[in-house]
Amino acid sequence: MSIIKKDGFNFSFNQDACNECEARCCRGESGYIYVTKTEATAICEYLDIEMKELVEKYLFKKGYKHSIKERINGDNHECIFYDEKINGCSIYEARPTQCRTFPFWDYFKTRTRELKDECPGIADV
Repeated sequence: MSIIKKDGFNFSFNQDACNECEARCCRGESGYIYVTKTEATAICEYLDIEMKELVEKYLFKKGYKHSIKERINGDNHECIFYDEKINGCSIYEARPTQCRTFPFWDYFKTRTRELKDECPGIADV
């Protein structure tokens, strides 16, 4: 069992729950996954594409930042990099920091109930 705890958070995260989850962190309500230039470069290298192609196919501009595009699948908004065949991220090794740090986002420090509804790996500490 892989239980992760972080200082300042009143919950723990069981990584093993990811094996049975329906990738709820990659699917569901619409949202933004912001990508820095360094992260975009890493994704380009991982996909073996040029930055222009990444920006045109996979990102959109939100204010002065870039976010990963979503696609609609039924009632869900899915990250464009969500792969239904593997029920996970097609760029997992190069995923942005925002994805790597889920569920330990400041947003969820006061919204544990909302997080528990989204993620089956969340437990009170």
